[in-house]
Amino acid sequence: MPVEIFPYNPNWPNEFKTIATTLRTGLGDRALRIDHIGSTSVPGLAAKDIIDLQISVAALNDQVIKAMTTLGYSQAEGIWRDHCPPTFVGPDSEWEKLYFREPAGHRRSNTHVRVLGRANQRYPLLFRDYLRTHKPTAEAYAELKRRLAADLADWQTYPDVKDPAVDLIYFAAEDWAKATQWTPGPSDA
Repeated sequence: MPVEIFPYNPNWPNEFKTIATTLRTGLGDRALRIDHIGSTSVPGLAAKDIIDLQISVAALNDQVIKAMTTLGYSQAEGIWRDHCPPTFVGPDSEWEKLYFREPAGHRRSNTHVRVLGRANQRYPLLFRDYLRTHKPTAEAYAELKRRLAADLADWQTYPDVKDPAVDLIYFAAEDWAKATQWTPGPSDA
C-alpha cells in the first residue's frame, strides 16, 4: 500500500487517548508508560494517518505478548528491533522491541513495546519533544515525508530512506537535550 501523508488532524491526540485507555486497562502495571509518539503526536505536523504508540515495560517477555494478544493485537513477524543511528555506542539490546498491529476493525496504529530506559525507548520521546518545540524543523520534516511519499518508486523503502533524515534531526535533538537538560515528561496515559 503506497504511503500517503495527510495534513495534521487535531483528532489524533484524542484517538491516541482512546487506544491508550484500552491498553492501560488491559496491561495494568505491566505498562510503565504509554506515550503518543511519531508524527501524529506533534501538533501541526503532516503524517501518515496511523497513530504511533510506545508502551514502556520492564522487560520484553511472554507476559507482555500474552496481554497484548488477549487485547486482540497481533505481533508483527520479523520486527524485533529498531533502526540504530550511526555512532551509537552500546549493546544491540538497546534497540530490541516488540511490535504489534491493531486488532481487526480498530483504528490503525503502530504499537511499539520497548524497555524503559533503553536508547530506543528514549529516542522517540526526544524526537517528538524536539519537533514540538522546533516548528521549522517539523515543517521541513513534513515536506521530506510528502516528497518521499510522492516520488519514491518503491513505497516499501519509505522507512529505509526516511531513517537517515530522522537521525539528522535526532542528532540535533541530542544537542538540544544536553543544552536544556531535557528529560521525558510524564507518561501520556
